[in-house]
Amino acid sequence: MKIGARSTTGWRATISVAMSNYIEAGSIIAIATSLAFWQAEFGISNFAVGLLAALSANAFGAAIGAILGGPLCDRFGRKAIYTYDLLVYMAGVLLAAFAVNFAMLLVAFIVTGIAVGAGVPASWTYIAEQAPSVERAKHVGTAQLAWSVGPLVGFALAAALAPLGLLGSRLIFLHLFVVAAVVWWVRQGLEESKIWSEEAKVEPAAISATLGARGLKGLFSRKVNITALLFLGGIYLFWNTVAGQAGIFMPRVYDTAGLHSPVAQNLLQVLVWGCTVAATYFGFMRYADRVSQRLLYVVGAALGIVGWIVLVAFTDNGVPTMLIFAVLWGVSAGIGAQAFYSLWTSELFATPYRASAQGVMFFAVRTATGLLSYFFPTLLAATGLTLVGTLLIGLLTVALIIGAIWAPQTQGKTLQQIEIERYGQRVADNVSPTAPGKAVV
Repeated sequence: MKIGARSTTGWRATISVAMSNYIEAGSIIAIATSLAFWQAEFGISNFAVGLLAALSANAFGAAIGAILGGPLCDRFGRKAIYTYDLLVYMAGVLLAAFAVNFAMLLVAFIVTGIAVGAGVPASWTYIAEQAPSVERAKHVGTAQLAWSVGPLVGFALAAALAPLGLLGSRLIFLHLFVVAAVVWWVRQGLEESKIWSEEAKVEPAAISATLGARGLKGLFSRKVNITALLFLGGIYLFWNTVAGQAGIFMPRVYDTAGLHSPVAQNLLQVLVWGCTVAATYFGFMRYADRVSQRLLYVVGAALGIVGWIVLVAFTDNGVPTMLIFAVLWGVSAGIGAQAFYSLWTSELFATPYRASAQGVMFFAVRTATGLLSYFFPTLLAATGLTLVGTLLIGLLTVALIIGAIWAPQTQGKTLQQIEIERYGQRVADNVSPTAPGKAVV
């Protein structure tokens, strides 16, 4: 059968696009669970480990991909990204699976990160644009669910394959290659986003202009966009700076807290992500379209803060403390900042620069994560968990406060309704080749 002859629509399309998040999270966990093995195999320092983490899908690599992919997604369409990004991703994870030295591994992590960064903002944009307005959180939550399943599977595989050492880690990267290949094939039948397609027909000359009303120039030309960037960037920046370290360095945190068995560390992370999967499905996907989103956000953020306080303050209690932390942090991640960020960031920006906004924020957030990742292993080893944990608790508290005060009232509204409320009119109605950035602010 000819590729492209089939049509991938509805929930099948949502799931195939959401798999960008499985692949992203799976990459981070594959790196997290393999760093100790790579370090021993290649004889690299903690500083070099930090460099690998900083330039990977967890940080700078993804940041570069996002700042490139977001504007391209707005200019050429959502589907264009899906035609190529997974091919780059497959090359990256395959290179990692067969890496024979530090340089080869570093290149693999950078390539994988760029592909992840290009794909994730496009996935959130596409899902939100295709979802029914009364079930937008449920559909967007599918991406969050995939993002949670990735680490769940990754840590479970790491625990099962631990006796194989580095070979087990190489097999985890190969599993990501297989998943990406299957998803890429399914995505070839995706239809373009209907909202983007409709607005692209309004004024072809304006759309073809390089970053005119669409993309970065249009994004930064409006005050309403700047305020949304500050709000959403505040939530995601402070939360993800913590989550980024937890995602890739949590085994080292457990080791510092007294849990030294790699298998036990990975099983504890399986519990964390199992709770995240359950909270995403039974919490966010079921209730975010029906209850106060502000309240649900605050509850999720508060649980995360309490979890880290427990871990830092009661470290001497050993495994019981870590189990309590795992449950609280896992549930928090399921109904907290990332789920709402991915929803709100698709709602608060008009179609011509929706993906560009996500690319900019993803770039800023992953850059900040990368800066801390660069020093985190050394900082943790030098100062211990108390100082590092206190810093992370402070960042989570800032994210809670920002979301609690400025959570938007967008529930149940179509993207077009939200756009008119925020911009005064449909942005596409005011796009022209002679005034590419002019519109109501």
